[in-house]
Amino acid sequence: MSLSSRTAVTTDGSNQTADPAVWEALARQGGAIKDNIGQVIAGKDQAIHLAVTTLLAGGHLLIEDVPGVGKTMLARAMAASAGASVRRIQFTADLLPSDVTGASVYNQADGSFKFEPGPVFANIVIADEINRASPRTQSALLEAMEEGQVSVDGVTYRLEHPFHVVATQNPIDIDGTYALLEAQRDRFMTRVAIGYPDRAAEKAMVEARQASDPIDQISPVASLSAVRSMIQACRLVYVAEAVTDYVVGLVRATRSHQALKLGASPRATVHLLAAAKAHAALDGRGFVLPDDVQALAEVVLAHRLVAVAPARGVEAAAQAGGIIREVLAAVPVPVPLSGR
Repeated sequence: MSLSSRTAVTTDGSNQTADPAVWEALARQGGAIKDNIGQVIAGKDQAIHLAVTTLLAGGHLLIEDVPGVGKTMLARAMAASAGASVRRIQFTADLLPSDVTGASVYNQADGSFKFEPGPVFANIVIADEINRASPRTQSALLEAMEEGQVSVDGVTYRLEHPFHVVATQNPIDIDGTYALLEAQRDRFMTRVAIGYPDRAAEKAMVEARQASDPIDQISPVASLSAVRSMIQACRLVYVAEAVTDYVVGLVRATRSHQALKLGASPRATVHLLAAAKAHAALDGRGFVLPDDVQALAEVVLAHRLVAVAPARGVEAAAQAGGIIREVLAAVPVPVPLSGR
């Protein structure tokens, strides 16, 4: 029996599932995926947890950091662990939109046009160094990421489910990069940074890679149908009205912050609540606490903000993170539900 078929929200909200074991099973499955990724990316448990949370929340992940810290390796390891179809797109300055979505190809034999799907037609799409492509090519992903479809020559093609984009990005002050469009950034549910490994993890990584590529040693620990069931179960996690009000209050507070020219969008509100549900489920709970929201507020909201006096590159992420922490300190928490 799948997770989704065993899950039900009660009418009184006192019990969030007809079978509490559902959340324990989901947490175990999620833990297996995280442990599998951890074989490749050592010492980065928080980044791995956020990546899996985003996948189960049905969102898209932006991994932003300096070159060489394992951004693409994390994306590849997650794809290899999920038992899903995977395509990788290496974004470059000369990449065209049709190289992403696909194009209609003329058949001389019968004089017809046939659509040839691009690499976006997969469960997990790794958009490597997405900000090295022009804004025109970046925008080829907008419809796919928001609506799960691609329109070419007036015809709409549905994408596979789940459809999950894992994009890697270098900070904007690195040579040869373009700033992501505001509309593009807003479609990413979360943005995470990996950071440099500690000394022990870096030494272990060097030793492990002398013999072989660690990514070749891992295999899927969850089937595609299992991942679909986990995503569906996360949608059914119970959210009290007070927690919903808290999420709305946090997002709306960014729109009136004096240091911001543009706050978080209504889409950000939806994303923050969805991510909080997945976060709770991975913790073995069928209900959301304000603690789940607080744990995710910065990674869900910070990359969407536009400051009045914006910084650049790594400093911009730190600036936005500081603003989100100010908002968290200012908005009252529903204390009876704090979980503390």
